[in-house]
Amino acid sequence: MKIPLLTALAFSALAASGAAQQSADPSGVWMRDDGNARVRIAPCGTNICATNLWIGDTSKGEEAGDRLVMSLTPKTADTLTGTAYDPKRNRTYSITVVVLDKSLVTRGCILGGILCRDVHWAPAQ
Repeated sequence: MKIPLLTALAFSALAASGAAQQSADPSGVWMRDDGNARVRIAPCGTNICATNLWIGDTSKGEEAGDRLVMSLTPKTADTLTGTAYDPKRNRTYSITVVVLDKSLVTRGCILGGILCRDVHWAPAQ
């Protein structure tokens, strides 16, 4: 089963527990660990949107301009959890986003958490 980039973003991050002290901020431009995608994460209304800026391999249907709309709440100081909606595919995923010092890890799941995928991101140069 091939998973598109935005789905991969939704299929990514490390689960953590505890009460949030302050909210993590995933905003910025990120490069996926395989070098095949550059994504801008920024507020969009009351949500956070991940927008494809560049896609190297478009064979899986991903295109520049595709967007993932995330509704996230703080779980810990570095972790956000919630849902991610892919309007292009009309699908919603559960998502966890972990914001580290110089990286971002996303974990997206479908089918009630049966199928999950982690993706690591580095700040784009």
